[in-house]
Amino acid sequence: MFTLYLALFLSQTQPPSLKPDTAAIDTRLAARYFAEAHRLWKQDDGKLWGKSGAGPLLFVDPKSRFAVANQADAEGHLRADGPVFVGKLPANIQIANYSRQWTGAHWVIIMWPLPTEPHPRGVLMMHESWHRIQRDIGLPPVGPNLNHLDQLQARVWLQLEWRALRLALLKTGPERKQAIEDALLFRGRRHKIYPKEAAAEIALEMHEGMAEYTGIKLSGMSDAEQLLFAARNLEEKPGQVGSFLRTFAYLSGPPYGLLLDAAHQTWRPEAKPNTDLGTLLAATYGIKRLDLTDDELNARADRYQGKELKAKEGERDARRQKETAQAKTRFVDGPILILPLTKPQFSFTYANLIALEGMGTVYPTMQLTDQWGTLEAQRGALMSDDYQHAHIPAPANPEAPTTGDGWTLKLNTGWKVVPGKRQGDFTVRKVP
Repeated sequence: MFTLYLALFLSQTQPPSLKPDTAAIDTRLAARYFAEAHRLWKQDDGKLWGKSGAGPLLFVDPKSRFAVANQADAEGHLRADGPVFVGKLPANIQIANYSRQWTGAHWVIIMWPLPTEPHPRGVLMMHESWHRIQRDIGLPPVGPNLNHLDQLQARVWLQLEWRALRLALLKTGPERKQAIEDALLFRGRRHKIYPKEAAAEIALEMHEGMAEYTGIKLSGMSDAEQLLFAARNLEEKPGQVGSFLRTFAYLSGPPYGLLLDAAHQTWRPEAKPNTDLGTLLAATYGIKRLDLTDDELNARADRYQGKELKAKEGERDARRQKETAQAKTRFVDGPILILPLTKPQFSFTYANLIALEGMGTVYPTMQLTDQWGTLEAQRGALMSDDYQHAHIPAPANPEAPTTGDGWTLKLNTGWKVVPGKRQGDFTVRKVP
């Protein structure tokens, strides 16, 4: 499960529990993972990006909030327990895989349990460690909306690009160059259909795509294993994640970076937030821009089972349109509870997102915190494109307005649910 975290503020911390649920995390296993992370950081020693991702690392159990860290915090929330430090993560700290400032240090926080296999575990730890340094190396975090990636044509040409990239990772010489050319043709067609969204795709590739690329590069795998790992992801993940709105860069970024490395191209020092990895790869392999007819491009697509892919995606699109209509009824047409957002922190699952054009994105589950309190939504919530408000179905019983169909709301002192502007709607407001 992939998790995204958006943090726009830092709240006051609270004292830790005196008796954390130490059974939630095996501290001996956590200590072993910390040693692995230290070894991977030391092996890199800042060579990949010019700065090491080493630093404070914390594992947290999402249910109990019990945390195990590789060092103490500056405010005494964590106490020494052998080679590690344990405690209960304060309620204002969102639980997700991400990096953030906390108690005067920049922490990497990862949800427990971690992958059992060493290489995927290394990828995860090094991925999140890159987020710690990305601002320092000139690649600040971004969160563009890529709702077009839920549309039929975008999904088809994106998956064709991935299939060609996978072949390029597995081949060498002229066969690799030919596969790269095909991938860039498919990428170019998608960007031609969605010209306004191309820049957002590129930006996310330079954010999450480079984080995942770094995770693979620093995971301890050999060069050959890295290529196979990225190729396996391109084969398996598209059918597992459901929606590509947030996951696309995890799959697109690594193959471009690895193929540039395979050509012995020195490219990372010049990487910018708007660097188009496709353009860079074309220049590196001497691939010229081709202007193919639709028939010629479809013939290239047929090398990658294009007809079967289009038929399968056509069936999915018909289902998507029904799901979109149902989501619009549930989260927009009302009755709904509208939660205003000013300082949001939220985490969610990436799979099966639903894009509502011009309105936002529906996440199947969400934990959302703002100045009014915390929302736990187990049957979906809509986040507006501008992150200014979230929607959930209105409470069924106005006398018990903090629960509803698949959600629970915990309000902070001074806040209450009140009628909204539209009849049947509700919102939250601070009251004297």
